[in-house]
Amino acid sequence: MKKKVLQKGTVLLLSGAMMWGGLSIAGPSASASSPSSISHFANVNIFASMLDSTAQAIPSDTAISNNGSVLAPAEGTKQLASAQAAGTYSAYNLTGFSTGNTGGGTIAETDARYKKVYTATDLAQALKKGSGVKVIEVMNDLNLGWNELPSAAQTSPFAEHNKPLTHPVLKQTGVSKLTIDGFDGLTIFSNNGSKIKHVGITVKRSSNLVIRNLEFDELWEWDEATKGDYDKNDWDYLTLEQTSKVWIDHCTFNKAYDGVVDVKKGSNGVTISWSSFRSDDGSSNSWVSQQVKVMEANKSAYPMYNYLRSSAVGLSQQDIIAIAGGQKKTHLVGATEFASDNPDLEITLHHNYYQDSQDRMPRLRGGNAHVYNIVMDASGLVAAKAKLTPAMDTAISSKGYHFTVTSNGAISTEGGAVLVEKSQIIGVASPIRNNQTDPSNSKYTGKIRAVDTIYTANGTTFRGNSDTAGSPLAPYPATALAFSWNGFSSLPYSYQTDDPTTLVSRLKASDGAGSGKLSWSKTNWLITQY
Repeated sequence: MKKKVLQKGTVLLLSGAMMWGGLSIAGPSASASSPSSISHFANVNIFASMLDSTAQAIPSDTAISNNGSVLAPAEGTKQLASAQAAGTYSAYNLTGFSTGNTGGGTIAETDARYKKVYTATDLAQALKKGSGVKVIEVMNDLNLGWNELPSAAQTSPFAEHNKPLTHPVLKQTGVSKLTIDGFDGLTIFSNNGSKIKHVGITVKRSSNLVIRNLEFDELWEWDEATKGDYDKNDWDYLTLEQTSKVWIDHCTFNKAYDGVVDVKKGSNGVTISWSSFRSDDGSSNSWVSQQVKVMEANKSAYPMYNYLRSSAVGLSQQDIIAIAGGQKKTHLVGATEFASDNPDLEITLHHNYYQDSQDRMPRLRGGNAHVYNIVMDASGLVAAKAKLTPAMDTAISSKGYHFTVTSNGAISTEGGAVLVEKSQIIGVASPIRNNQTDPSNSKYTGKIRAVDTIYTANGTTFRGNSDTAGSPLAPYPATALAFSWNGFSSLPYSYQTDDPTTLVSRLKASDGAGSGKLSWSKTNWLITQY
């Protein structure tokens, strides 16, 4: 069966910018000194016509080569059938840059190196440096805030994290930092999708680590201290440093204060697959709603919130909940500009669903990132941004506050190489970026290419490549660099792709992305090939 692929069209360029279906995307003449937001595009003069009905048809089982070019069906791999239809779980095989990761291996529950964790103390003992533990099975939800830990667990590998300042729950529970240091061969999983709450985990100097079927939750609070910049607490769910071969699979990540999973200090061999990245749902007792209720009852104690609610701005409680609901940052890959170990960075993202993530899917500094079969769904962000008028934006910024909706997708900078293929991007204002500092200075520009990717914005849908003439996926804001991998000519692993038209339903299915989705033998969590 042929799928209609829209990739023809007429583009009128004005003031160095382009608009796709009414969504403005700033061109090279626009400033890129700070991350873009939807409001950033409001003053850009761009227009592109609807693509005509004569667009080229491409088979839905088209395969992509390692350098991002379209292969003839006979040359490439066929579309991967669903695991259920095939009667196997081969769709969940480990692939990507973490290929070869052994984790803790397949060992019996009776083995002394297999630890079942019921409490924070159990976890502290299992993750103590030099413990020799190979498999950790999390048996139930774990509340790991500093004030929730028994005294026996308030020691290495746990430490107190930055103190919460505003969220009513976190002010009671505290937040912990958990360090996993010096492990070679470790699997951490739950058979039932248990939750890990109130803790940021840092992995250092480790290798062959597997984290599967866990949910991470309750690590965000309102930021008055840095006026909405979220630069104080440094709470990430997972941070990888000087670490190689990490597979994060079938996990669910809820809204976090800072990043969700960050990869730093030359970490490599990272794959994040079949995972769900969620925004706050805005329900009456959601995490953000609990925060807003407390601030509403005592506005004078929260100056920024008070100003947003005042007549000077005029936002309602529900407006604020909606605007604050998205995830601010997702994957920072490389923390420091031009660090000597940035070329070592490697990450594969596949079969992940990003719901209202505002930025960094991923944001790469040097190294290589391969992104395929993911969904970036910013439909909630578009609705939230509509609640902010230009007059409101002006009033907010005049007081030095930062309360808006950023909308970036995949970003490559400083010579990094990012390939995005066979994915869906919904409503993201700036889907493919290649410079975050100075578009006129090529040393800050990265290589980035999108291949056979579906982009939908304001009722208009495009399917094609970033280098198609008039493509709304063309890299912005710097002049595009020719794509090539760093350090190799083709990817060092094989992989199969799904048709991007199936991704939303596939990743939201009962056996799709996220924790608690698969009911299978417990030992399946310990193996990497099916």
